[in-house]
Amino acid sequence: MSKELSQMSLEELWTLFPIILKEHNENYKQWYDEEESNIRSFLSRKEISRISHIGSSAVKGLLSKPTVDILLEITPDTAMSEISKILCQNGWTLMNTQMTPYLSYVFNKGYTKDGFAEKVYHLHMRSAGDWDELYFRDYLIDHPEVANAYGYLKQDLLSSYKHDREGYTEAKTEFIAHFTKKARELYGKEK
Repeated sequence: MSKELSQMSLEELWTLFPIILKEHNENYKQWYDEEESNIRSFLSRKEISRISHIGSSAVKGLLSKPTVDILLEITPDTAMSEISKILCQNGWTLMNTQMTPYLSYVFNKGYTKDGFAEKVYHLHMRSAGDWDELYFRDYLIDHPEVANAYGYLKQDLLSSYKHDREGYTEAKTEFIAHFTKKARELYGKEK
């Protein structure tokens, strides 16, 4: 994010970057593949445990924000702060660092002073683990009726939360938690 954007208030940022929902774009997979390859080009194999396409853009046919979400899992002996520096040197912007309940760094790419670029990414960097996002993604892929219900929920929430990302995310939490629990019961293995 440019210096101009980093000086904006949260309300100004939400106005410039509202929640937008679009029909599934067949290019999301290609965009993910390109960015995964890009990340692998500047991080070593010993630092990466796994890279996954997560979020609604990973589910074919699902209404979603036009954002490709990526989960980057780092090996336990790798310093996340060092990987963060490397990511920032390679075009990613650190948006948030969360310490609890687990260490997580969130980056973005595709946010400009004029709004969203054509390709927008969110990168979630964590230690290798058993992450809910993978269960939820796979459950939506395997259960199109639940994916459709999730799309309708997001559409219903849009009018109330278009300029409130935190509220929008919080309003989806109960649905996501319910089906993530079902996924963990169904799949019964580490993702």
